[in-house]
Amino acid sequence: MFDKALMFIHALTGLHPGGGTSLGVVDLPVQRERHTEWPIIPGSALKGVLRAACNRRSGRGVDQCPEVLAAFGPPTGSASEHAGAITLSDARILAFPVRSLSGVFAWVTCPSVLERLKRDLAIAGRADLPEIPRPAQNSASCAQGSPLVRGQQKMILEEFEFCCEDLGTTAVATWIADAATADDGTRNRLKTHLAVLHDDDFTHFVRNATEIVARIGLDYDTKTVRKGALFYEEYVPAETLFYSLVLCRGSYRKDHPATGAEILEWLQGRHIEHLQIGAGETVGKGICAVQFASSSS
Repeated sequence: MFDKALMFIHALTGLHPGGGTSLGVVDLPVQRERHTEWPIIPGSALKGVLRAACNRRSGRGVDQCPEVLAAFGPPTGSASEHAGAITLSDARILAFPVRSLSGVFAWVTCPSVLERLKRDLAIAGRADLPEIPRPAQNSASCAQGSPLVRGQQKMILEEFEFCCEDLGTTAVATWIADAATADDGTRNRLKTHLAVLHDDDFTHFVRNATEIVARIGLDYDTKTVRKGALFYEEYVPAETLFYSLVLCRGSYRKDHPATGAEILEWLQGRHIEHLQIGAGETVGKGICAVQFASSSS
């Protein structure tokens, strides 16, 4: 039996959860779901950076803390000793930032994303997500009085125009803002800048509105690009919101018995507020704010 929580992830800088294989002009694309092409963060990557953060918080050497070993399992060389108690799902997209003609940018989401969130909340023991808005194609639902809306109830995202109305987005935006964000500025902005789009419109943006950055290495003698040192890397933009399902079972470590609830409480008690996820650590990429929401939140 599992004890459960959701871990919300707010990208504060561009994020590159690498896909590894180039399928086009982008040499290093981000990881995406096969069937939707929506960006994800692999659960293995999350578990690794969360383990490293817990190791740092323990004040001991790497993998010298019995709580860390019980929660995440032993080091690779001793992996056959026992399994870790924590399971992390791939982090799924929740809201994606898109530039707007008014209000600077919008966070966009869609009914399919929110239905997934509702299903995962049920796994985590929660059923408090408000009713999901369902706009038609080329329409958007946003909070009444949103700065995103121009005259005649129009919203311009990138080069596309959407007809706007509030189909219940205010309640959904407030729920996401309170559950998924930690700082007051983001929380207040999200309540007025979230737009729910049709599934197809949302999918267009998450496929085509990521950042493509040219990375180079210079030959310092000639000040030109070294041979083979020019490549293109894809980033999920700053302000993107993800979430991951966290499942905790009882410890398998013989010398450190603990229930799933105790391990989950220990993990949340580390007060991990920020993680660096994905590539580009030394150039300021992948800095994310983290917020846990348990079944009792």
